[in-house]
Amino acid sequence: MFSFCLLKLALIMSDIQKAMTQLITAFHKYSGKEGDKLTLSKGELKDLLQNELGDIFGKANDKAEIDKIFKNLDANADGTVDFQEYVTLVACITMICNEFFTKK
Repeated sequence: MFSFCLLKLALIMSDIQKAMTQLITAFHKYSGKEGDKLTLSKGELKDLLQNELGDIFGKANDKAEIDKIFKNLDANADGTVDFQEYVTLVACITMICNEFFTKK
């Protein structure tokens, strides 16, 4: 019954609501595997980048590049990437993709 309700809800959600749900789901798919369930460690972020954004970031195997991305995302320098920092990354990538596809 519960899954039927979720399916019905998914059918009436707008595209933006579905995208928001997917962003939240993707974050929590990786967060908490190495500690706090509300943040991403450097390892969790690497897994997320490889599995969810691999087409954009490549395989993200370069430790120095992962360190740089992590440092830039960790705005409050607490050693983790929280949901707001993660959403900022996704928003920036989305803006770059939009610019790429709308250039004439």
